[in-house]
Amino acid sequence: MRQKKLPDVLTKDEQKSLLNQPNSRYVTGQRNHLLLKLMLDTGLRLSEATGLKWKHVELNTGKLSVKEGKGGKDRILWLPESDLELMCDWKERQFREAGSKLEYVFTSMSKGTLGNRLDNRYVQDMVKRYGHKAEINTDVHPHMLRHTFATDLYRESGNIRLVQKALGHSQLSTTMIYTHIFDEELEGALKGLRSND
Repeated sequence: MRQKKLPDVLTKDEQKSLLNQPNSRYVTGQRNHLLLKLMLDTGLRLSEATGLKWKHVELNTGKLSVKEGKGGKDRILWLPESDLELMCDWKERQFREAGSKLEYVFTSMSKGTLGNRLDNRYVQDMVKRYGHKAEINTDVHPHMLRHTFATDLYRESGNIRLVQKALGHSQLSTTMIYTHIFDEELEGALKGLRSND
């Protein structure tokens, strides 16, 4: 029986190239850069990222509470230092631009819709657009950033239960797909090992 299709993930170079696309001099560029980085560094689902509120982020500790993720489950994630700095910078700029504190981390910055949480459709189009600009050979979509995070975390830790917890999967079997990526990589490496003899 054919194995379930493995998720597409971004290489380190592709991640870097994708993150280089938004121009942080512009307010929306700064917001979009942070959104991409956060999704790559925490594995947030699209709806979790667009629904993220400032009250769920502890900027002094880096603790991020995901409220009512898929299946109504909460989970705790931790932000790397670099993301915390970007978050603080963004919070200041968002406040400056809006003239008041906003509820959501990622909001529209346009006059008529200022302060509204970002639309999921907008984020999907934005991620795809940046992927094309970065000359990545596949359509990049928000869930690919989640797959990339999970794969990188499994590579780093070798602990599938850790990945399960970070992603908020209730069943370990859902997370097991990330181990198959390594089975394929191992197969490729072993087959290539003696091919030059």
